[in-house]
Amino acid sequence: MSLLHHQPTLSQMKTAKHSRIVGIGGSRGEQSVPNSELVEAIDSSDEWIRQRTGIITRSRAPKDVGVVDMAEEAAIEAIANAGLAPADIGAILVATVTFPYPTPSAASFLTAKLGTGPVPAWDISAACAGYCYGIAQADAMVRAGAADNILVIGVEKLSDFIDPTDRTISFLLGDGAGAVVIARSDTPGIAPSVWGSKGENWDTISVTSSSLDWRDDKDTPWPTLRQEGPTVFRWAVWDMAKVAKEALEVAGIKASDLSAFIPHQANMRIIDELAKQLKLPDHVTIGRDIADNGNTSAASIPLATERLLRENPSLHGGLALQIGFGAGLVYGAQVVVLP
Repeated sequence: MSLLHHQPTLSQMKTAKHSRIVGIGGSRGEQSVPNSELVEAIDSSDEWIRQRTGIITRSRAPKDVGVVDMAEEAAIEAIANAGLAPADIGAILVATVTFPYPTPSAASFLTAKLGTGPVPAWDISAACAGYCYGIAQADAMVRAGAADNILVIGVEKLSDFIDPTDRTISFLLGDGAGAVVIARSDTPGIAPSVWGSKGENWDTISVTSSSLDWRDDKDTPWPTLRQEGPTVFRWAVWDMAKVAKEALEVAGIKASDLSAFIPHQANMRIIDELAKQLKLPDHVTIGRDIADNGNTSAASIPLATERLLRENPSLHGGLALQIGFGAGLVYGAQVVVLP
């Protein structure tokens, strides 16, 4: 005769049906660098840069200001705008490819700077899609009950990785940080994410030393960024238009339902072509922060969002389609309710 054995059950986390963005903040590099200061090194002109990229000037941080400094400034603003205190934050996700240390993470350093206590914190290396990757992770974590309030930051100091004579990408790049707080919500505030990567084109955007193994070559120079411009442009325009349309579809809305379109600030021509392919109506406000802030990689979408809301208060509470894409080749997109 067998005896019945009581099988203990694990306690369950308190879950949430939905999440949304409840606060946003930004930090831009203090130095404004116009095209005129860069053209001699790349044998170019202000007109050439404007026509090809739409950039007039870009923000860059002083030498003594680092990734964590900008992230902290943006985070403090986002937390305050959410009506919270640092102690209310349950996790920190930092999207960056320019924190100059492989370990420990910028996120773990930030917990001490902000005074959040011993919360989980980690970095995301997904280049210009890093912020959208962070939103996807934070959304899933909040709905799973892992934390009630999650800080997501996109931050880059790209000026540390520039070869001023490089004509492929150096003149595009700026510095900055954008931060948001993701919290529990009674109504949907973040639609399902469409994200992925195209690893066969891994080296299309990379650093100059990526083909070298620093463990064997002690004379490897400091890495600087480069890209295969025409290849990246075609991929960003044609493939990312399909991703953007899919993000609208999984959100259950049409382009006409949007209040804003906030793409990664890679190139004004790419932004305009994406808007054209999505057939955005005139009432949709388009983020074009790149003109005077440059391409700030993981920081570009939250910075463009912060600027749109600051300059257009009527957008608060509206729907925005955001899409990031870059080195990897990685991409991520989702429709969100603006805070």
